Amino acid sequence: MANVPGDLLYTAEHEYIRDRGNGIVEVGVTDFAQGELGDVVYLELPKVGAAFARHDVFGTIEAVKAVSELFAPLAGEVTEVNARLDGEPALVNSDPYGDGWMIRMKIKDPADLAALLKPDAYTALAG
Repeated sequence: MANVPGDLLYTAEHEYIRDRGNGIVEVGVTDFAQGELGDVVYLELPKVGAAFARHDVFGTIEAVKAVSELFAPLAGEVTEVNARLDGEPALVNSDPYGDGWMIRMKIKDPADLAALLKPDAYTALAG
């Protein structure tokens, strides 16, 4: 069974959202997603200042098994990109909920967090 921390929110696209306060969220892929992808070898992430609507593609993740799109879980603007992933994409595999985070965003409407999956709902989805 994949690790599903109880203090995060999730999407059906297997991304997690950590609310960092003041309208800032941290986004990455879940333990389940990294396990399904296999060894991550490359990430294409947006630049700081890029704005996305909910469900817009914000980047791609390339692994040994597949290339997948990354979707913005909420509408907002990128405030920070995890630069370590340029040289260490395997952090997504080894520490998806820690050093493997991908972007931080200033979200347009914090009320949108309520539409995300709670840990128990995500666990049921991921099986």
